[in-house]
Amino acid sequence: SDHPRAKILKIDTTKAKSMPGVIKVFTVDDIPGIVTTGLIAQDWPLMLGVGETTRYVGDVLAGVVADTEKQARDAVAEIIVEYEVLKPITDVREALKADSPQIHESGNKLSDTTIIRGDVDKALANAAYISKGYYETQFIEHGFMEPECCIAQPEDDGVEVFSQGQGVYEEQNLISKILGLDLDKVRIHQVSNGGGFGGKEDLTVQGHAALFAYLLKKPVKVALSRDESIRMHPKRHPLYMHYQVACDANGKLTAVVADILGDTGAYASVGMKVLERAAGHATGAYNVPNAKIMAKGVYTNNIPCGAMRGFGVNQTAFAIESCLDDLCEQGGFDRWQFRYDNALTEGDVTATGQIITDGVGLRETLLAVKEPFYAAKYAGLACGLKNTGIGNGMPDEGKVKIEVLKDKVVLHHGWTEMGQGVHTMAQQFLCTETGIDPNIVEVKVDTAAKAFAGMTTASRATSIIGNTIIEVAKDLRKDLETNSLEDLVGKTYEGIWSCDWTTKPGKEVDKIITHYSYSYATQLVVLDDDGKIDTIYAAHDAGKIINPNLFEGQIEGAVHMGLGYAISEELVMIDGVPKSTRLRNMGILRAHETPKIEVIGVEVADPNGPHGAKGVGEIGLVPTAGAVANALYQYEGKRRFKLPMKEKVQKRA
Repeated sequence: SDHPRAKILKIDTTKAKSMPGVIKVFTVDDIPGIVTTGLIAQDWPLMLGVGETTRYVGDVLAGVVADTEKQARDAVAEIIVEYEVLKPITDVREALKADSPQIHESGNKLSDTTIIRGDVDKALANAAYISKGYYETQFIEHGFMEPECCIAQPEDDGVEVFSQGQGVYEEQNLISKILGLDLDKVRIHQVSNGGGFGGKEDLTVQGHAALFAYLLKKPVKVALSRDESIRMHPKRHPLYMHYQVACDANGKLTAVVADILGDTGAYASVGMKVLERAAGHATGAYNVPNAKIMAKGVYTNNIPCGAMRGFGVNQTAFAIESCLDDLCEQGGFDRWQFRYDNALTEGDVTATGQIITDGVGLRETLLAVKEPFYAAKYAGLACGLKNTGIGNGMPDEGKVKIEVLKDKVVLHHGWTEMGQGVHTMAQQFLCTETGIDPNIVEVKVDTAAKAFAGMTTASRATSIIGNTIIEVAKDLRKDLETNSLEDLVGKTYEGIWSCDWTTKPGKEVDKIITHYSYSYATQLVVLDDDGKIDTIYAAHDAGKIINPNLFEGQIEGAVHMGLGYAISEELVMIDGVPKSTRLRNMGILRAHETPKIEVIGVEVADPNGPHGAKGVGEIGLVPTAGAVANALYQYEGKRRFKLPMKEKVQKRA
């Protein structure tokens, strides 16, 4: 769409159809099944037609299949669309007004999450110190190296799809509904992709490629340009957060009150879960007896916002960590000791009411940075926790199938390899458990194997695939005690690991279990005498570090992403349209701009993790912005409330 909000009056494809090499021009009328899809709420149309109103600049109105990409793009340029341009709703507060135009029939409020524990009014009235602040964060583009691409081809009376998305089984489900086919008529192969970070959870090109190939009975490739990619796929949510954090005269936290608005853009994606996660982590990594958290997800005509590494937790961590430093200044408390004394430990309760049990390494991560913290002249400290697994009453599960073939062993699972090393981890678990030579192990993700897994999200792939392989490998290992691998050719071993014991929000239960596991971290940002970042110490509790190289790479990459989020990155939107769709204009830090990062591994075993391991895919950037903000305050004497913190650094007088 040329406009974020406009009524479509006419779509004229006449000239496009006659262009050289054009095979067919598709519109919404060609879709045989459902038109609207979505990971949770089905509110995102594959294409829009005449008489409908666009909701953002990534809406698809038509598609052209031609012999070459250039011919297809030339034909698209000849499609004439007439609009009645309407004023876009791009501000969450305006969107919530009673007289605001409704972006969806259901209204402009996507979700509403409320968490109440204890008596916050009493706690605030009795508090010795209260930090109050209004914090804002920005739209962020994932910036993955490889834009979206998909190849589809007809297969018998169905379709075969080669996808780089983050969940082949979810894609199989959605595409089957678009085409009006039974599930087993859609086969998805996962192709390792050039980065995802959550930005490839939603369908972008997969549905269109499958539709075109299925109807044409020809192989079709759909590849987005960088401009199209940025206009289409969801971003990180901007959050607007009013915070109050209270403590007593001894520096003991007593209450957190947070009122959070999130811009979820034109379509739901997983926005309701992002706001739910932001609320559930709003008290940070600390024991807070009284909490009142309200978080709303709001539709606008901006680009949709959905999953991105950290999933709402980075934003609230920035706010609460800033408040903690403010409390320390008000009460004259030591910033390291304050965090250590209030840190979650075994037996403490999270904001959602979950009692934290074994495997809490937060204090150990604080101890790991204690010495450099006290040695530094200008230092910012921040802690973080991040859930492993979706939880909240939804199953976290994955299936594995191991086939022994001649000259190789094939390991089937359902998780997406996008540079994080899940295939390596899977191979490592299998070989460790069985002694099989890794050189003969082939890892595949293909829905035909029916090795079901959910979306590759929530820092859970290593945890679930590890637990599953450990169980499945028991039978294989037992058979190998009395047989050679050659003797087992033709045998298949399979099994599933499932966490089905988490609880739904608001459900009356004796024991709340929001997530089956958490990971913990402390980051320390040290500035030099010119106010520039000299070193970042990243101490992370990974439970058991299964692969040190992958662990360090995850944390280093996450800190780099967190730094950009803190000081430079922003996808600037003007009336619902990106100011630029070039990565160089979005503030992503170059390699030479990245300071020294010291990764410190802490191992406090998780009872639910494979060999005690915890997920670390997201925790690496949860504390970063807060640590940077607190370091800058030590240098400047000025509190920063809005990301990115681009203002020139000036030393306090």
